[in-house]
Amino acid sequence: MDVQGIKQRFEIIGNSPGLNRSIEVAVQVSPTDLSVLITGESGTGKEIFPQIIHQFSSRKHGKYIAVNCGAIPEGTIDSELFGHEKGAFTGALSDRKGYFQEADNGTIFLDEIGELPLSTQVRLLRVLETGEFIKVGSSKVVKSNVRVIAATNINIPVAIEEGKFREDLYYRLNTVPVTINPLRERPEDIHLLFRKFARDFAERYRMPSIRLDEEARIVLMNYRWPGNVRQLKNITEQISIIEKERDVSAAVIRNYLPSDLGKNLPALFSKNEESSFSNEREILYKVLFDMKRDMTDLKKLVLDLMENKESPISGDQAQIIQKLYKNDEGNFVSDEPVAKHIHIDRVDKENIQDTEEFVEESLSLEDKEIELIKKALEKNKGKRKYAALELGISERTLYRKIKEYDIKG
Repeated sequence: MDVQGIKQRFEIIGNSPGLNRSIEVAVQVSPTDLSVLITGESGTGKEIFPQIIHQFSSRKHGKYIAVNCGAIPEGTIDSELFGHEKGAFTGALSDRKGYFQEADNGTIFLDEIGELPLSTQVRLLRVLETGEFIKVGSSKVVKSNVRVIAATNINIPVAIEEGKFREDLYYRLNTVPVTINPLRERPEDIHLLFRKFARDFAERYRMPSIRLDEEARIVLMNYRWPGNVRQLKNITEQISIIEKERDVSAAVIRNYLPSDLGKNLPALFSKNEESSFSNEREILYKVLFDMKRDMTDLKKLVLDLMENKESPISGDQAQIIQKLYKNDEGNFVSDEPVAKHIHIDRVDKENIQDTEEFVEESLSLEDKEIELIKKALEKNKGKRKYAALELGISERTLYRKIKEYDIKG
């Protein structure tokens, strides 16, 4: 079956070269028993490709079991995958087969493989290498002839460096990699997908299908789609239900696209300089340090200007500079002796005192975090939703920090 026939069979929409290539690789690897690792951002449709591989393999008459590893609690995932013996733990009232035993001679799809605990990764590696595993609470070895297909939306090499994923398991799973491109790299497919979803929702809700004008199409193609195909489908459904007019303009489309994510903004740093952050707190710390570095550069620039005798500083300018370098107690906070560079005889000496008493600027991350949160709340008139967006953290995290630091406002 050719690529077009496969698209029709599995209801895949799109003609981009990257999508076609991913389908071709999936079909080529299907007749083998090699492990396959499917990578791509959340919402790109990774779950379709394991079905293609299974249906075109010699195991197509066997069971196909899809497991979301991220949805199973860490304490029970070994039992879910490999089974358990009666009495193995509290609540184990009888023997239970795991997914690997149930899928014998078939295919098992492990979605969100990066969420597996390290102890479970060791068990999975043994299955991949020997086809054997041991149930929880048992000492008997069980054999299983299962083909494993895994998928993830995280950067596995980075997870390996952080000690969250086993390197040997990665290479064992990644025998044949299949990469699914994000929707922003498939702009030619966006309108095709929109039309398909619009027809589906029109049929489901028994109403005329919505249509885009030319400007609206351009808006969709220029949007970054962080949620990929899943986000496009949700927005199409919202417009289909809410809008009375069936002809959709660019202005209407913009109302349904998050304004802070709607543009292709230039990258602030290259991929080589990109850092990985485990939580919002680390992101906030990086922003704080970047702001401090920018302020230091600004202060140095001002000092260089002051040292230039050909461009003397007026009294008003000197007062502004003094305020820039002084804290609330009137002490200098700069690492540079600012007072030496300001011609005090040209300034109102009653307002500015010549002093060389300096204190180090507070480097407490907690103090800086509290200061930023207060400024964001003040700027957004106490509206925590917008303050959270300003800070680049979730609203729930902001609520927690306000309570933790007892911030009033």
